[in-house]
Amino acid sequence: MLSQSSIQISTAGRSLVEITDKVNAAIGESKADSGLAHVFLQHTSASLILSENADPTVLVDLESIISRLAPDGDAVYQHDYEGDDDMAAHVRSVLTTNDVTIPFKHGRLQLGTWQGLFLWEHRYRPHKRSIIISLMR
Repeated sequence: MLSQSSIQISTAGRSLVEITDKVNAAIGESKADSGLAHVFLQHTSASLILSENADPTVLVDLESIISRLAPDGDAVYQHDYEGDDDMAAHVRSVLTTNDVTIPFKHGRLQLGTWQGLFLWEHRYRPHKRSIIISLMR
């Protein structure tokens, strides 16, 4: 059996936003006990990641590393219609991912002790991001 729902996440601009609780809430509302949750982000300048959710310096370090891999305003970029962060945001999205599939049980994602699900906003400006959650039971 398949069910779908969607959530909206407002970001404050470039940052990581933990969405574990929001996805768990959507699973709980579905009344599904166990199965697989496929979480899909409908955007090309943000991404989804599983990361440590205990030490915030992990997230700071991730941003530092990806800034080296996809620097804003790089002279090699041709696509810069929306500013210096435009193409860098797309590269960051490609280097990470826009979907994850995670098992759930008793209405909750079966994450490890230190894992959290994050939306990674790659643009400078705040955005409203749409996420589709498909539950397979």
